[in-house]
Amino acid sequence: MSKTSNINRVDGFAKVTGSATYSAEYKTDGVVYACLVGSTIAKGRIKSIDTKKAEWAPGVLAVISHLNVDKPAGYQKEKDPHNFGQPLQVFKDNTILYYDQPIAMVVADTFERMQYAASLIKAEYIKEEHITDLQKAKDKEKKVETDKGDDYHRGVHDNYKNAAVVLEEEYIIPTEVHNPMELANIIAKWDGNKPTVYTKSQGVEGTRRSIGGVFGIPPEDVSVNSEYLGGAFGMGLHTWPYEIAALIGSKKLNRPVKLVLHREQMFTNVGFRPYTIQKMGLGATKDGKLIGLTHEAVAMTSSYEDFMEGTVNMSRFIYNCDNVSTRYRIVKLDTCTPIWMRGPGEATGSFALESAMDEMAHKLDMDPIEFRKLNYAEKDLEQNKPWSSKYLLECYEGGMERIGWKNRKNKPGSVKEGEWLVGYGMGTGTFGCYRSPTSVKAKFLANGNLVLQCSVNDMGPGTATMMTAIGAEITGLPTENVVIEMGKSGLPKGPTQGGSATTASVGSAVHDACNLLVSKILGLAVETPTFKGTAITDLAFANGVITSKKDNSKTVSLASLLSANKLENFEVENVSKATEEAKKYSIYSFSVHFVKVLVNPNLGKIRLAHVVSCADIGTVISQKTSAGQMFGGAVGGIGMGLMEALEIDHRFGRPINNNFADYHVPVNADIEKQEVFFVNKKDPISNPMGTKGLGETALVGMAPAIANAVFNATGKRVRDLPITLDKILEPNVATA
Repeated sequence: MSKTSNINRVDGFAKVTGSATYSAEYKTDGVVYACLVGSTIAKGRIKSIDTKKAEWAPGVLAVISHLNVDKPAGYQKEKDPHNFGQPLQVFKDNTILYYDQPIAMVVADTFERMQYAASLIKAEYIKEEHITDLQKAKDKEKKVETDKGDDYHRGVHDNYKNAAVVLEEEYIIPTEVHNPMELANIIAKWDGNKPTVYTKSQGVEGTRRSIGGVFGIPPEDVSVNSEYLGGAFGMGLHTWPYEIAALIGSKKLNRPVKLVLHREQMFTNVGFRPYTIQKMGLGATKDGKLIGLTHEAVAMTSSYEDFMEGTVNMSRFIYNCDNVSTRYRIVKLDTCTPIWMRGPGEATGSFALESAMDEMAHKLDMDPIEFRKLNYAEKDLEQNKPWSSKYLLECYEGGMERIGWKNRKNKPGSVKEGEWLVGYGMGTGTFGCYRSPTSVKAKFLANGNLVLQCSVNDMGPGTATMMTAIGAEITGLPTENVVIEMGKSGLPKGPTQGGSATTASVGSAVHDACNLLVSKILGLAVETPTFKGTAITDLAFANGVITSKKDNSKTVSLASLLSANKLENFEVENVSKATEEAKKYSIYSFSVHFVKVLVNPNLGKIRLAHVVSCADIGTVISQKTSAGQMFGGAVGGIGMGLMEALEIDHRFGRPINNNFADYHVPVNADIEKQEVFFVNKKDPISNPMGTKGLGETALVGMAPAIANAVFNATGKRVRDLPITLDKILEPNVATA
C-alpha cells in the first residue's frame, strides 16, 4: 500500500464546515428568483393559461410560457442532437407529454414573491388518454433502433428449453428516483451572447455542448461552473428543461436568474431508474452445468425519447455458457425521460440474473456459490477476449469467510436465532471499465505546490482526493502541497463523471502529466551548474528538491531552479487516452455482495444483520474513499431491495409518494453491521495505475443478494422489488 492510499478526503473539511460552494450558493449581483409551474395532467394540450394575476403580483418580473417565450435557435430542430442534451424543448408549444411538465416559469425579485405568484397561475387543458402503466402497455414494446438495441445470440437460440433442469421466471424492478441531498438547481446569466451557468452537472463539457446546441452558440462561449455536487447518482447526466428555462429567463430579463427545483419536482423532472420487466430462462444439466441462458427485458421510456440501458448485458459474459440470448425492448409511456441511475442497467439486470441463478441452484440442491464456480467464465465469451484481470474467486472466498457462509443451510428456514429466521444470500456484480481521452495540466509553483487542473467535477466519489494521491505519489510532495482546480469550463477538458470511468480517465491523465512534469523539471535541472554533465536518469525529485542519486549532497530546490530561470511556475499539459493494447482484452470490475438477514415470520420484518461487500477493482488508489464508495453503493442496493419504489396513480399519471415521508430510503438504523474489502491486485492492462472502476459495481448485485437471503430464511421468493413485509406475509408468494 502506498503512503498516499489512506489519506483523508481533501474536500472533506470544506464540505463539513460549509465553506464548499455549491452551484445555487454562488453570490451573484442582481440575482432574481424563478420557479416552474407544472402541468396537472399527464397528456394533452393546454387550452388556456391565465397568468395575469401572477404578472400583477408584487415583485414579479416575468411570467414565461409557450405564449410569450423567446425561442432559442436550437428550437428550429426537432431534437437537440448534442451530447447530454434531451429533446423536450421547454415552453415550445402547448403540448403536454407528462404530469408536472413545466408549463410556465415565474421570475420575481424575492423567493417568497416568486412562490406566491406561481400559486396564482391557472391552466385549462384538453385531456388525452394517457398511459403510465408498463404492465398494461407492454404489448406496445418496440426495438431501439441502434446497434446497442440489437438482439444478441450465441450458440443455439433459447437452448435453455432443451436442458434437463429448466427455470423460467419473471422479475420486476419498479421506478426508482435519484433523490440526492442537493436539489437540482442553476444560476444563469448572460454577457451579450455568452452564457455563464452555475449548475448541478456531472459533465461540464457535456453541459457546454448541449447549451451551445440549444442556443445556437459555440460551446466554447458557454461558461459552466459545477465544482461541488451534493450527490447526483445519474440525474446530472442530462441538461434538463429547467436549466434551459432559467437561461431563457435570464436572457429575456438580462439579469441573473436562480432556479431551484423543489423536492416534489425531483420525482418528475430529472429522470429516474425505469420500471423494467425481465424474463429469465436458465437451463442446466443435472450436475449444474449451464447449457442455455436467455434474458429478456422490457423497460419504460418517455413518449419523446428512446432511452435504453445495459440491463441484459451482464448475462452475455458473466458465466460460462455456450448458448446465450438477450433481448431488450422499450415501451413509450407518458412520463419524463428516464436517465441512467447508479449501476445503470447492470443493477437492474443483476436482480433478475442473480435471483435466477440462486433459484436454479436451489432446484439443483447446490450451494449457490458452488453453482457459480462450476460456471465460472475464464474468458469473455461475448467478445471472445481474455480478461485483463479477474479476481472474482477471491471475492467469493473472502466474502464467504467474513459473512459466515459455513453456517448457511441449503434448506430454507433451517437456521434460527431466537424467534428470527436466519438467511444468507449473495449476488455477483460487474461493470465495464472505460477510459476517455482526458487532458490535465500539472504545474509546479515556486512555493513548492503542485497544481492539477481538469474540468472534471466531483459528485462525491472522491475525485479530488484520487488526483491528489496520484500527484503526490509521483512527485514525492506531501499531499497538503497538492492543489486541485476542477469542475469548471476553461480548464483542460475532462470527462463526464459517470460509468465508473473517472479514475481510469482522469487518474491516468494526472499520472501521465505528473511524470511528464517531473521529467521536464529534471531536464531543466541538468542545465544548472550543480548538475552540469549529470544524466537525467541520475537525478531524483522528491518533496520539492532535486537530488543526485550518486551524490546526495548535490541538491537544487524547485524554488531556486524556477528563480534561476526567471519562472514563476513550470507547467505541462498532457492528453491521456487508452492504448491499442487494451483493445485486445475484456476489462471489467467485479463485485460480490453477501447478506445475512433476520426475518420475523409473524411480522414479516426484515433485519440486515450483516452485510459484506467485496470487489476486484485493480489497484486501490485511496482506501478511505474507495471504502466509502463501496459502503454507499451497498446502501443504494439495500434501498433497491427493501424500500424504493415510485408509486403512480395511473388514473391520473401522477406520483403519490413524491416526498421523503412516503418514498423510503435506507438510514443508519437499517444496517446493523457492514464490511468492505478489496482484492487490491493491479490490473496490468487497464491503465498506468492498474485501476478498475468502482462507483457503479458497488451497487450491482446487492438487491438480489437480499432477495436470495430472504428466500434462504423463509422459503419465499419475492421477484418484484422492493421486498416489503406484506410480500413476506402473503400466502401466494412463491415458496420452496
